[in-house]
Amino acid sequence: MSEKEKLRQLDFHEMGKRIRERREFLNMNRETLSEKLGVSPQFIADIEYGNKGVSLRKLYLLCQALGVSADYILAGERFDDDDDEDLSRAREKVMSILCKCDAKQLDGIEKIATIYAEGVKMK
Repeated sequence: MSEKEKLRQLDFHEMGKRIRERREFLNMNRETLSEKLGVSPQFIADIEYGNKGVSLRKLYLLCQALGVSADYILAGERFDDDDDEDLSRAREKVMSILCKCDAKQLDGIEKIATIYAEGVKMK
């Protein structure tokens, strides 16, 4: 099997970390999230620590409760089409920063990114 054909493995610890970061960004405690999913706060803790996974139904509810895509929860919004791992890693880092921003911050970042991209393109 070639490198391009290899499938990535699900990393429960990284998935849990993204869930916790998003929950905290939303100023949501485990109790509130557990109520939305119909599970115990301990189950949420187990997911966040990477000790347990979630069913498709719970994943769907989790995405709605946290306002993120399943791709973000499962893979950190990886761009699977990229052959360049450095580029993919850089995109993941930027996305993790952006996920912590509010609407006003994102608006400013969009303006900065547009100016920067246009400036680089001219060179």
